[in-house]
Amino acid sequence: MLDIYAGKSALTLIEKEGFKQSIFSSFLGASGGPKWFSLFGLDKYLFGEFFANRTDPLNLIGSSAGAFRAACFAQNDPVGAITRLAKYYSETSYEDDVTPLAISNSARALLDRVFDEHGAQEIIDNPIFKAHFLVAKSNGLVASERKPLQIAGLVKSYALNRMNRRLLTKQYERFVFQNANSTLSIEDESGFLTHKVPLTQANIKESLLASGSIPMVMLGIRNIPGAPKGMYRDGGIIDYHFDISLKNSPKLTLYPHFNAQPKAGWFDKSLKRRVNALNYDKTVMLVPSDGFIASLPFGKIPDREDFTKMPTQERIEYWQQVLRQTEALADSFSEFIKQQDYSRIKLIG
Repeated sequence: MLDIYAGKSALTLIEKEGFKQSIFSSFLGASGGPKWFSLFGLDKYLFGEFFANRTDPLNLIGSSAGAFRAACFAQNDPVGAITRLAKYYSETSYEDDVTPLAISNSARALLDRVFDEHGAQEIIDNPIFKAHFLVAKSNGLVASERKPLQIAGLVKSYALNRMNRRLLTKQYERFVFQNANSTLSIEDESGFLTHKVPLTQANIKESLLASGSIPMVMLGIRNIPGAPKGMYRDGGIIDYHFDISLKNSPKLTLYPHFNAQPKAGWFDKSLKRRVNALNYDKTVMLVPSDGFIASLPFGKIPDREDFTKMPTQERIEYWQQVLRQTEALADSFSEFIKQQDYSRIKLIG
């Protein structure tokens, strides 16, 4: 049901010390919208049991849907928060003439439900589970909300990225809105400028919304408090599935993901370009197996195209069936923890 991958150094440490929560100091959550539903049962197990008695800090690093998940995990009741996210996200529906404004407003309403009454302050104050929301500050044409200009900017981004990912660095900067007490640093060989901004009551909702604000689909977030003036958009533009090095995170990184072949940025989705294996040397990936995916309705994990390709009620029922079936992934991981069967672990790459 669950495939487990590890970098060489990660596997060596696991074989020496065992697979337990204390060997990890960071946790990654990728972009991908409703693809995350395929990890729901696993997320509940990880933060309801595996990390439940954690006493050392754990960096929660996410872009887009991964940032929303990090916001859930850093609340006092992570299982309750992630369950609210799954419920209300899966039940989202739109009119036929949906606009970016309507989708953005829906995301704001979703966020209010996920945070509930005290969630924002719990995230800000959490001394153990330290949230980091990755956001892409957009410069030039991609900062415009005028559709023709934004399209032109995105076409330019696509063309530049095909030549070299480094060429995107004038169009985008990485902003990390993070727990004020975090010492984590991100290094990126592609050369994106990376800025840190402490999370506060004034910026936590705006930065989280920005992390999930997909170009052309949603409105960007302008002038986030505590950050330079400008337009902020989906963190997945730069950090879709991650190709970064984490500094001041001495232990391993746990990365539940719906794909065993991560892509660095949003514009790499259609490319064969691979991530730097060194950036995954200390990473453990938990991935739904091909067999598990084949067992889901329609033989696939959910994606955003389901909004337009399926009648609303059929889509909601399909998504919620996937959420229920992911309990099997939690069971598979729990069995692995009990048996410590390292023969199940495959090397990344």
